[in-house]
Amino acid sequence: MMAASLVRRDKNSTAAHLKADLNWTDNTSGVRQLQELLDCVLNPEKPAADTEALDWCKCLIAGGEGFEEFCKTVRSYDNATLCGLVWTANFVAYRCRTCGISPCMSLCAECFNNGDHTGHDFNMFRSQAGGACDCGDSNVMRETGFCNRHRLRTGENVPTVPRDLLLMSEMVLPRFIICIIQYLRDGYTEPDTSTERDLQKVLQQLEPQISFLEELTKMGGAMRTVLTKILTNQQIFKDLSMGQEDNVYAKMNYEKYLSALKNSCLVSVEEKAQSGAAEPTLGAEAGAGAGALGLLGAEAPASPDESNKEEDQDGGQSVGQRKRVKLSSTAKDQSIMDSLKHKCFLEELLFWTIKYEFPQKMVTFLLNMLPDQDYKITFTKTFVQHYAFIMKTLMKSHESDTMSNRIVHISVQLFSNEELARHVTEECQLLDIMVTVLLYMMESCLIKSELQDEENSSHVVVNCSEPLLKNNTYWPLVSDFINILSHQSVAKKFLEDHSLLMLWMSFVSFFQGMNLNKRELSEHVEFESQTYYAAFAAELEACAQPMWGLLTHCKVKETQEYTKTVVRYCLETLQIWFDAIGFVDEPAPNQVTFHLPLHRYYAMFLSKAVKCQGLDLDSLLPHQEMLMKIMVHPLQIQASLSEIHSNMWVRNGLQIKGQAMTYVQSHFCNSMIDPDIFLLQVCASRLDPDYFISSVFERFKVVDLLTMASVHQNAVLDGEQERPMLEGALTFLVILSSLRIHLGMADDEILRAEMVSQLCMNDRTHSSLLDLIPENPNPKSGIVPGSCSFEEMLSAVADFKAPVFEPGGSMQQGMYTPKEEVWEKEFDPIMVVLRTVYRRDVQSAMDRYSAFLKQSGMHTTGNPWPPYKERTPLHPCYKGLDRLLHCKTLHIVIFTLLYKIWLDHSNMSEHVLCMVLYLIELGLDNQVQEDKEEEEPCIEEHCHDSWFPGTNLLSNLHHVINYVRVRVPETAPEVKREKDPPPSTSAQASNFGQNVREAQVFSLVAERRRKFQEIINRSSTEASQVVRPKSSSTRWVPPGTPPQLVTEILEIRESMLSLLIKLHQKLSAKQNSLSATWLEDMETSSHAHGDGITAIERVLTKAATRSRQSKRSIQEICGKVSPPVAPKKNSPTDKKTMDKDERRQRARERQQKLLAEFASRQKSFMETAMDVESPDAEAAMDLGASEVMESEVLYDCVICGQSGPSTEDRPTGLVVLLQASSVLGHRCKSDETKKLPTTDDEHIYPADTCGAAQDVRLALMQRFFKDSSCLQSVSIGWDGGVYVQTCGHTLHIDCHKSYMESLRNDQVLQGFSVDKGEFTCPLCRQFANSVLPCRPGRSTEVVSWHMPTNKKTAVLVKEVEDLQEQLGLFSTESNLSKEMESVIKDIKNTTQRKYMDYGKNPGSPDNDFLFMYSVARTNLELELVHRGGNLCSGGASAAAKRSCLNQLFHVLAMHMRLYSIDSAYNPWTRLTQVAQRRDDCLDDERPEVPMLFRDCPSLLIIFVLTMPQPLRKEHFICLVRMLYNLQYTQALASLSAKFSPEERQAWSTSGALKKNAFNAEKSYDALLSHVIGELSKVKTVYDVNTEVPSMLSSSVWSPHSIEYSLQQFCLPYLRLSCLLQHHLYGDKLSGCPEVEEFSGLAGCLGLLAPALQPSNPIYSASCLDWTVNAFDLMTQWCSEVTGLSDTQAKKSITLLVQDPQWASPHLLHLPDHYNIIFQYYHKKACTSCKKVPKDPALCLVCGAFVCLKGLCCKQQGICECVLHSQHCGAATGIFLLINASVIIIIRGHRFCLWGSVYLDAHGEEDRDLRRGKPLFLCVERYRVLQQQWVSHTFDHINKRWGPHYNGL
Repeated sequence: MMAASLVRRDKNSTAAHLKADLNWTDNTSGVRQLQELLDCVLNPEKPAADTEALDWCKCLIAGGEGFEEFCKTVRSYDNATLCGLVWTANFVAYRCRTCGISPCMSLCAECFNNGDHTGHDFNMFRSQAGGACDCGDSNVMRETGFCNRHRLRTGENVPTVPRDLLLMSEMVLPRFIICIIQYLRDGYTEPDTSTERDLQKVLQQLEPQISFLEELTKMGGAMRTVLTKILTNQQIFKDLSMGQEDNVYAKMNYEKYLSALKNSCLVSVEEKAQSGAAEPTLGAEAGAGAGALGLLGAEAPASPDESNKEEDQDGGQSVGQRKRVKLSSTAKDQSIMDSLKHKCFLEELLFWTIKYEFPQKMVTFLLNMLPDQDYKITFTKTFVQHYAFIMKTLMKSHESDTMSNRIVHISVQLFSNEELARHVTEECQLLDIMVTVLLYMMESCLIKSELQDEENSSHVVVNCSEPLLKNNTYWPLVSDFINILSHQSVAKKFLEDHSLLMLWMSFVSFFQGMNLNKRELSEHVEFESQTYYAAFAAELEACAQPMWGLLTHCKVKETQEYTKTVVRYCLETLQIWFDAIGFVDEPAPNQVTFHLPLHRYYAMFLSKAVKCQGLDLDSLLPHQEMLMKIMVHPLQIQASLSEIHSNMWVRNGLQIKGQAMTYVQSHFCNSMIDPDIFLLQVCASRLDPDYFISSVFERFKVVDLLTMASVHQNAVLDGEQERPMLEGALTFLVILSSLRIHLGMADDEILRAEMVSQLCMNDRTHSSLLDLIPENPNPKSGIVPGSCSFEEMLSAVADFKAPVFEPGGSMQQGMYTPKEEVWEKEFDPIMVVLRTVYRRDVQSAMDRYSAFLKQSGMHTTGNPWPPYKERTPLHPCYKGLDRLLHCKTLHIVIFTLLYKIWLDHSNMSEHVLCMVLYLIELGLDNQVQEDKEEEEPCIEEHCHDSWFPGTNLLSNLHHVINYVRVRVPETAPEVKREKDPPPSTSAQASNFGQNVREAQVFSLVAERRRKFQEIINRSSTEASQVVRPKSSSTRWVPPGTPPQLVTEILEIRESMLSLLIKLHQKLSAKQNSLSATWLEDMETSSHAHGDGITAIERVLTKAATRSRQSKRSIQEICGKVSPPVAPKKNSPTDKKTMDKDERRQRARERQQKLLAEFASRQKSFMETAMDVESPDAEAAMDLGASEVMESEVLYDCVICGQSGPSTEDRPTGLVVLLQASSVLGHRCKSDETKKLPTTDDEHIYPADTCGAAQDVRLALMQRFFKDSSCLQSVSIGWDGGVYVQTCGHTLHIDCHKSYMESLRNDQVLQGFSVDKGEFTCPLCRQFANSVLPCRPGRSTEVVSWHMPTNKKTAVLVKEVEDLQEQLGLFSTESNLSKEMESVIKDIKNTTQRKYMDYGKNPGSPDNDFLFMYSVARTNLELELVHRGGNLCSGGASAAAKRSCLNQLFHVLAMHMRLYSIDSAYNPWTRLTQVAQRRDDCLDDERPEVPMLFRDCPSLLIIFVLTMPQPLRKEHFICLVRMLYNLQYTQALASLSAKFSPEERQAWSTSGALKKNAFNAEKSYDALLSHVIGELSKVKTVYDVNTEVPSMLSSSVWSPHSIEYSLQQFCLPYLRLSCLLQHHLYGDKLSGCPEVEEFSGLAGCLGLLAPALQPSNPIYSASCLDWTVNAFDLMTQWCSEVTGLSDTQAKKSITLLVQDPQWASPHLLHLPDHYNIIFQYYHKKACTSCKKVPKDPALCLVCGAFVCLKGLCCKQQGICECVLHSQHCGAATGIFLLINASVIIIIRGHRFCLWGSVYLDAHGEEDRDLRRGKPLFLCVERYRVLQQQWVSHTFDHINKRWGPHYNGL
């Protein structure tokens, strides 16, 4: 009961009281009290969600003080030297290869940034499975890389922990942990009865408790020690696990736990009882299963019901009738199979962690404890003990992906440490467990192999369509296995344990022959299975990578024994495999598997043995017959590759091509094709060469083709497949005899060859090159073979091409391109063929090679042939390979092919000849040293193979062959000619008789059989030799009944040399192309590069230099050469070939000419139409009236192609793109660009932008003045203005409508939306969305517009006033006016409502009026920005070249004539007349906006647009002059407001003296003093400003600075007027230096009399032109301001001091290092939703931080980026995606990926930060981005747009 009273008391005091009790020496009563309290508090029968217990624990552990305080105290005793920070998936961590010992080493960002890794090879990565920081752990990384916190061995100077501090923890925590365990026991139900959700629910309730444990681990070393003690102490576990005797609940709980344990073993208990029997499959399948199992020699199961519940689930998931293999007997150590037994809390905790499928919190808790060494060892052992159970759970899990990640998260921490791995290998049999578990896992999905002998095969393979393989469920195991094999001590144990190796080989044989492909012969396969992904992944991960892991430890002589053992077991297992599939000597037809891991193990260990361990090859090879078997399947794959590329497997679908590509792809090639080819090279070097060669041609199915006859039958190939197959066979032979990767090349040479071949195919980026070079595929090694580093090698063979930028081009990356000498000396087409995944890459390499030769002038005519490359000498072990090139069979094939090519037989190609020559040349370069006694048997054999006397190629080259017997169909041309009587002379006759025997060659098949029998008889002297059935010879009988074959004898009389010389003539199309003496004249150096002619010359020269006999023959033949005559053929055919060649040549020339013409046309079109920006291009298409036209302006329609004027009825229009733009609004005052904030102290203030300032100005006006007048005093459109641009092409508007219809019906997915009116220009494909009608132009007016005028200014002013009085003439409803209306509608729809309605009553005519003239203003201002902010450059800029301002003005003018300006309010009268005072305005009505507050450029545009069109130039100039007077007065008023009162006084008096001078009206001081005087009449004007001390008040105003300031004030107005004049009247803009811009513009506008121009510096006042008294007019303007009421004046006076100058628009200034941005923003919380976004993005225009695709910040279904783009850029947004380093552009309803402005050291992007290398700002790219933004060309330059559906 005491406990009950304690529970009711205050927790803290109780805790303190108990702690004191416990500190006594006799603490029994304290202990008892505590136990009772805990019994009461920690009662597992209470719901777990009740946090009362947790609070009690916290208090008790803290012993009365606050828990936070307690944490701090404990932390101060932390003695840990490791960081050990644990992270989960998606965490950003670092890996430094320079500092890492283990390849899995990783660091948290903090430790990385606090350590020194400058110049190291590091990268940042996103963790996939989670991990932990290794800083401070010298087993995993070098101490130099530790951060400054963990570098100091902190453990030493930490004070020891006072005993009483953790006393309570030691008492309370055991009870707390058993409590958690009891909850877990209680909550668990077997998955078959529960759902996932039940387990999740239990975990959710336990969340706070587990989090509390996690918190404890973070208190540092002292607390971890306590926890370790509790978790590993067996006594505590014994005492608490069962619960007390009398506690019923605890008993039940314990029972639950025991039953769960029972199911934990690998093989169920009942099964063990019948240990001979195989495991039964389910119900009905059991019977069938038993039959299949008979094969394995297992007994049938006793009764199907005996398998317990657990196994039924496995059975339930199995597909079809599956057999399982009994395993328990194979395991070395029975204990692996037994049930688990637990001895401490840690073991049971891990058990439940597994049962609950690794909840994240539990995993983190278990890992957080790892820095404690004792814990680490115990935990690792526990983990190993549960290993089998973990895998069993994994196989059943529905969430296997998540679970896999969590498992690896733990195992990688344990097994990366060599010390620890060795320890558990020795103590806990880790290797046995792993191999056994792997076997067990794979055996759950075995099926019968259908390779070879389908019926009787007893071989089983994994089924690649099983989820286990398809979902890669096995990878945690395999990855652990690879991880521990990377430790030398562990790998050696593995290699020394023979029974383990044998087990492993049987595991590998499960993959041997998996995913078998059968060729479809009749119809296309219905369903293309994609199992091959799973198959290739499985072979690479489960077989190849452990193999590479083992190979790394077999590098030195001392490890010879290991290799011998592995090789022995490989051969044994292969023999078992051959027997199991029932293989005799012929592979089954039309079958191929790409998976032969046993062959590859064998090959790779052989290669290592010879290369590194100095073993003798022959000691490792089996007998000949076995070699013949081993050779078959790899050869079958090579032939199948050729078949697949010859489209013979086309009915199997695309996936078979996918397999062929994967087989040679860079990540797989050195575990697949390379070992296969090496193995074939080994076989070829040891088997009879004739046998080998005939096998090759038979496998490639081209035996029938190798006949001298011109017609033949092929039983197995279609006609069009013969050529590619023949090419394939020859190419294969060339590769086989010339590839040296495993035959003697050093690692550096291999690296170099790989690199060169990749670079020759294409220029490569650094990262793609790294990816394409096959590395030593232990994926964790990251090491490329070779001592020479990748970088050094790269700089030796390649040049770096820095990224270049064409303004309109695509973003290029930094590329590496081969050096010239590499092309010249190292380009190796054979290596390229071997390494190409796509056939087009071979072509690409050849094209690049040709380009190089042309450029360097080595070979300019015709297509060059692949160059021949000298090879590294063979390793002595493989010398036998050269015998391939010196065997009669090959020579006969070569002779036959040369003959066929010479006679143009069908299916011969240049490629065939090229390969034949290559083989001859290889043979000449690789002579076989023949012993003399070997020469003898040749003579006896003479009758046998009478083709050639010996096997040496050199001597066979000049051997003449006279007659050949061939088998031909009766219909062949050779037959008809046999009417001639046989030759009569006896010599010939005897010759003829002798030659009858020469038919021997064409039965290549028979030849092969004979050799085969010989070899077998030789190798088997035992009597037990089985006679092999000759099954295959029957297979070559052609189907159907073909024409009868007859034997004919052909007269040939050629040798290989003579054929070569004749081919030379044929290729060079000249008789006697080689003179008799050419050998002497030849210089050998020129032979390296060239076409077929050069190749033949090279071969002949080599033959001549190697043998005198050949030299003589060559000279002889060249002396008496004659045109090629077919045997007994008439010559016309010959003439035909000649003609044919000539005809071809001519056709080719014609084609070249046409192409050239076409290219030049295209080029000129591109120049006129396509360039998006080229500032220096001339005004080729200035569509304004740039010249005085004699007649109407003619337009070409790009759709119908007709040319004509634009008429009212059939108007022509310009293709335009309308887009809303806020570029102008983002301009700032200062030229300095704003910085992107990268710390919390930096901010961006948007108030100083042009858009904000203009909004404030308008809002101020609207507060005090009449609305309609306000709306004519300023322009809007700074934000969200409509910009119009054109590509310059015109079309009839009716044509355009039908074009749009056709686009609408076109079902092809375009990148634009036709419903929104979008289309691409039919001619140049530029994006557009509207058509701007062209006004019908008449030339008479054009002339009169330009007439210079002598009228007085006053007269002009009157005329202008009269013109303004005229009402707009409404044209009748014509097509033209309708179109204009529709364009106005388009313009209004382009921008959002908020950018149009600025008036008090939205939609009023005034509002409309404001919007319309602002469109004109926006376009003029933007053109100014594009010209660099001024008109100094003159000329037509790119923008003007295709400007549509002229047309735009007419459309706007026509629309605006609908509104006439009320004459009473017309600003013109106030500009030009001194009015009588009007005092009749009502009091309540607000005043008009004073003239001094109005915006002059806006007024100018209003006047121009509202006066009748076309406007005469004299009137335009008059407008400009009158407004200049106003602008100048505004400048004076603004300036005077900046003066200090004293200065104002001084200038006022000094100017007053000049008022009466004769030119006072044009003298600035007189005018200034007048303005000051007028404005000073009312105090308010200048007083307001005195509070704000002017920035310039410190400096004294000199006359010079005043003049400069006035000019600067008036410049923007002058620039705009000048630009307007240029567009309306086509005046050229003359350039001028910036200093003289003012005078230049004034002269251009006629404000300055020409005489004045060149004089001294001009004064802005001299441009004034007053029609009435200046002082009176100024007085009137000033009085409008001074006449305002006080409050109005106070507020509105700031409108006087305006500064019309703005700097050009910029994007934000970005830091040079991307890491600065990334580190600050990737963890930053979003301002609106306060969460850290999953995909954070930054607006590069204003710096806003937004959530990309975040549902959290969605409003009305629109995501935040799209919303922001509308708000900030009027639907154009430029965002940097923080986690991807790329920029996306949002334009309206579309978006595109623009690319990245951050590149790594090799000039490459790193999209999604996959490589994680440091990135640096690429200034050029950023400039291009900014330029595209300012010039609004995103739509034209970026091609890949897609709709974003408001989801970004």
